Amino acid sequence: MTIQDLARPQYPFQVRHSDVWKIALPASVAFITEPMVGLVDITVIGRLGEASLLGGLVLGALVFDVIFSLAYFLRIGTAGLTAQAIGSRDPRDGLLHFARALVLAVGIGIAMIALSGPILWASNSLLAPEPDVAAALGDYFNYRIWSAPFALINYALLGWFYGRAAATTGMLLQMMLHGIDIAASIWFVHGLGWGVPGAALGTVAGQAIAAVVGLALVARHCGGPGAALRLIRPGELLDAAALRRMFGLSRDLMIRSLALMGAYAWFAAQGSRMGEVALAANALLLNLLMVIAYFLDGIAQAAEQLTGKAVGANWRPAFNRAYGLSMLWGLVLSGGLALAWYFGGPFVLGFMTTNAAVQQEAMNYLWIASLCALIFMPAFVFDGILVGTTLNAVMRDGMLISLGVFLVAALALQPLFGNVGLWASLHVWFIARGLIYWWGLERKKAGLFTS
Repeated sequence: MTIQDLARPQYPFQVRHSDVWKIALPASVAFITEPMVGLVDITVIGRLGEASLLGGLVLGALVFDVIFSLAYFLRIGTAGLTAQAIGSRDPRDGLLHFARALVLAVGIGIAMIALSGPILWASNSLLAPEPDVAAALGDYFNYRIWSAPFALINYALLGWFYGRAAATTGMLLQMMLHGIDIAASIWFVHGLGWGVPGAALGTVAGQAIAAVVGLALVARHCGGPGAALRLIRPGELLDAAALRRMFGLSRDLMIRSLALMGAYAWFAAQGSRMGEVALAANALLLNLLMVIAYFLDGIAQAAEQLTGKAVGANWRPAFNRAYGLSMLWGLVLSGGLALAWYFGGPFVLGFMTTNAAVQQEAMNYLWIASLCALIFMPAFVFDGILVGTTLNAVMRDGMLISLGVFLVAALALQPLFGNVGLWASLHVWFIARGLIYWWGLERKKAGLFTS
């Protein structure tokens, strides 16, 4: 420990139930609109009545979930660093962290477009879709890839807004993005008859408009574009120590996200190998799971901002309080959401697709899918805490180990129990993640604060 560490100042503050909900509620509303876009896309294509089109769109959306997850550190990393900057009373509200993320977002987005051909080829090779499904996948991918730079800019924007606890601004930005996406997708698919490409173009429109509006909000917060640029001094922007910290955090979060999406990709690929009906049914249930997940992500976002602020402020009592309240409200919400999903599932599934075979297949596994809402809660809240405290190595290692546990469970359970075994392996994965994260955080907690 250095002399600078010992001299680190403390900025005491209180954490109340209302502090959690001031962040969690608008963040939950914002996050829940994200899988709602997936649900709308699935519904507008699903109601065309062709399982191959639905399967192609589902796999296309999964491909983008995977490749965008590689840059998800632009949101979660920026949020954690910004929250700590707020806690340490940074007069520029963590603007430098956002500026570095913005440069990366544009560069990575352009690289994704340039590499679109190899990405699509790899996706078809790994997912092994049937010919009709592969054709629909290609239609979706070749249009949606143009949203990449805008989507990643929006990641950086949301990280900065949520890191500053400006959850309402983040919520409004996300609601606008997804509102445009939903309206455009419905119009392009059913109004203009553009099919799967129409769903993809709706996403491009929403992401592009939101990125422009979000950048305008950042400039307004700083007093205008000129003032914002003056606050970003090139020497500080390129500070070697700050860049090393950001790239280390980004690397670990990228590995974590790749492992996370690897598990979901494995799940989807196994469904694909059971046929297009099983693929579509699992996709419906998995999208409902994502609705629950993004709702709970509001609690994780509150945990992220409040624990990150506590670390920046060097105030452990606030950290302990934020930790406890996040777990408490996460348990309450996850239990209620599991019940709502189970009892409301038949109605929702019937609305999402008109294909009777897909409906029945999804109903067969509703019971085990809905239990995921309760089982995965601790892992989600720990995700938020580890991001806020920038314990990125704990997240990385925990995700890699739990991915191995998931694959072993899937290889053992699916041959014995079929699709039930595949869903059960997700439960094993969620439990393993939560336990590993808890153990890693307990080992590192004391070193986050100095007296």
